[in-house]
Amino acid sequence: MTQDHINQDCRTKCLLAAAALAVLALILLMTIFGAGFLVALLIAVVAFFVLAYVLPGRCCCQEVAEIAPQLTPEPTPPPAPDAPVEPKPTAAAKSVPAAAAVEPATAAASTKPAAAKPAADKTVVKKAATKKPATKKTAPKAARDTGGDAPAGTKPEMLSAARAGGPDDLKMIKGVGPKLETLLHSMGFYHYDQIAGWSADEIAWVDQNLQGFKGRVSRDDWVAQAKLLASGGETEFSKRASKGGVYK
Repeated sequence: MTQDHINQDCRTKCLLAAAALAVLALILLMTIFGAGFLVALLIAVVAFFVLAYVLPGRCCCQEVAEIAPQLTPEPTPPPAPDAPVEPKPTAAAKSVPAAAAVEPATAAASTKPAAAKPAADKTVVKKAATKKPATKKTAPKAARDTGGDAPAGTKPEMLSAARAGGPDDLKMIKGVGPKLETLLHSMGFYHYDQIAGWSADEIAWVDQNLQGFKGRVSRDDWVAQAKLLASGGETEFSKRASKGGVYK
């Protein structure tokens, strides 16, 4: 039986007791006290409501407090844990000792010393040790003279001094200024016909040996200009240079 059922039964009993007391009060008021029916009925109804309100609060609460400990269920102990079940050894577990026995054998086999290398290695080392060091190749003499540039060519004929009548004005050749004319004189070149007679190899030699002016012979075509000037002709540049104002 639950607590709600107990409360409901107690209230029902209290209502029945209140009704019985109200009827008893109605009879006593009419017979003993000589009250009229309506007055006795009104008093009996009031007594019923008062008893119906007061009795459940006093009687039912006390009854529930007395019975409540009996209604509290006793806690059930937790189930005991099952005993651990030992796993049965499987076929794979049985084969482990055999594999473990094989491992020491393989470890012992791996510790064997490595076989010695053939003696051919020693001969290779000896050959490498006796190999002659590479010698530094020397450049040809012509290349050394020209600083490693193009072939030096052939040295043209030079004069120790100008012929009778003095040197030609080499500044009439385009590309030859006062400084370059002085350099040509120091090298032994004073006249147009000298320059006009240079071959290709001689032009290459002069181009390589004009310090500070390398390549001017080929670039300005000195030979063609010198041939024209040696024959008594003029070039466009020599016409302007003869009037002055080209070199200051």
